[in-house]
Amino acid sequence: MQDNILQFNNISRTFDDGFTVVDDFNLSIKRGEFVTFLGPSGCGKTTTLRMLAGFDLPTTGEILLDGKNITDLPANERPINTVFQRYALFPHLNIYDNIAFGLKLKKIKKSEIDKKVKKALEMVDLEGFENRKVQTLSGGQQQRIAIARAIVNEPEILLLDEPLGALDLKMRKEMQLELKSMHEKLGITFIYVTHDQEEALTMSDKIVVMSEGKIQQIGTPEDIYNEPKNAFVADFIGESNIFNGIMTGKYKVRFCGAEFECVDDVPDGTMIDAVIRPEDVIITTPEKGTIQGEVISVIFKGVHYEITVLSGKNEIVIQTTKKSEVGEKVGLCVEPDGIHIMIAENTINKFESAIDSNYKLAFLDGQLECDVTKVLTNCKKNEDGVLVDEHGDEIEIDKVKIIVSVKPEDIEMSDDADAGIVQGNIINLIYKGDHYSYVVRTEDEHDFIVDDEDLWNMDDFISLIIPQDKISYSLKK
Repeated sequence: MQDNILQFNNISRTFDDGFTVVDDFNLSIKRGEFVTFLGPSGCGKTTTLRMLAGFDLPTTGEILLDGKNITDLPANERPINTVFQRYALFPHLNIYDNIAFGLKLKKIKKSEIDKKVKKALEMVDLEGFENRKVQTLSGGQQQRIAIARAIVNEPEILLLDEPLGALDLKMRKEMQLELKSMHEKLGITFIYVTHDQEEALTMSDKIVVMSEGKIQQIGTPEDIYNEPKNAFVADFIGESNIFNGIMTGKYKVRFCGAEFECVDDVPDGTMIDAVIRPEDVIITTPEKGTIQGEVISVIFKGVHYEITVLSGKNEIVIQTTKKSEVGEKVGLCVEPDGIHIMIAENTINKFESAIDSNYKLAFLDGQLECDVTKVLTNCKKNEDGVLVDEHGDEIEIDKVKIIVSVKPEDIEMSDDADAGIVQGNIINLIYKGDHYSYVVRTEDEHDFIVDDEDLWNMDDFISLIIPQDKISYSLKK
């Protein structure tokens, strides 16, 4: 028997309008694992689940079940059942008939159906509910009936598409533990979809973090929380303090105006993102702190206080059982193993551009002024205005590519659509202590990284002001 029950190989899904919702998805799932697809709305997790269930077909790639290709297999022929967020129970049928529905379609003997329904109800701790009506059940009980209806068919894989989304907070927490216990009893493979980080961390053997149709990281809950691979994962999973920094020596890093010891051996001079969980920040007296600051917020969260300290321009969030007072001067320390170092991504915006027949950049429809004679060495325009090399031979301009570069901090955001040379929507934002790092996607699918001190909202339509003197150009090698 194979260790891996499922294999996604290079799965992509592109809709008719050209939008790719899942992009090059590769994943192996072991038999009996509890795997969670985790990510914000629109990241592609439900589409991936639908392709596995057979409700949708991938544009490219293949899905293997026990080594067999099921990519084009109809949904009703797959040993897979799905539990939906709204449960999809039949209100005109009692609990017995809801659970037995699929078995009756298979024309199984009534005596066998009775045994299977009774066993399924025992598995979800709802024995004796056979004659109850759906309307008499609580949300948590309805969810269990939906699971019973799925497991009564003895599927190899159970898919759960945000099944706790309709429950209140207390019931959700209870059902998280119920589902984990149920998974251990059943021993079958669970694949769960959610945007709730706590659900993923509580229940999963393996978490697949997704953003914009791509896998960002695969790992155990501990790996995902303690060793995030990029700023998106660090920001999305739990609470994080993220700061721009630079490595200053072996196991030494500088951020927030001070030098800290760390446990990551990254080359000196490397630009990094330092991730510190709030529970790893230690509040002490100012003279004992690596950095000093002033308490600007104290919120009681039940089991701990969430305290925000302003140090220079940087805000640091701390979770501690000891209360501080607003206005109090404090020192902050972090143990070396409490600092996680990630190589900084997108420290500069770089775009490749062709040159049009008028010797202007094709990028952004020629709105950027670039003197190509200053980029291409030993070239000039002849008396006919044609670009020639040092020997007077015409340069094949269609083969020349220019790299356009601009730093995130040199771009200004505006809500005036006419203010900048390009417009787009905010598709991601991460707070980095003294500024927000935004991703702005333009209509022609260019992603700009922009640093701004002001808080904008996801999906805001904004204009980007890019000063010409802040743009650099170079020849693509």
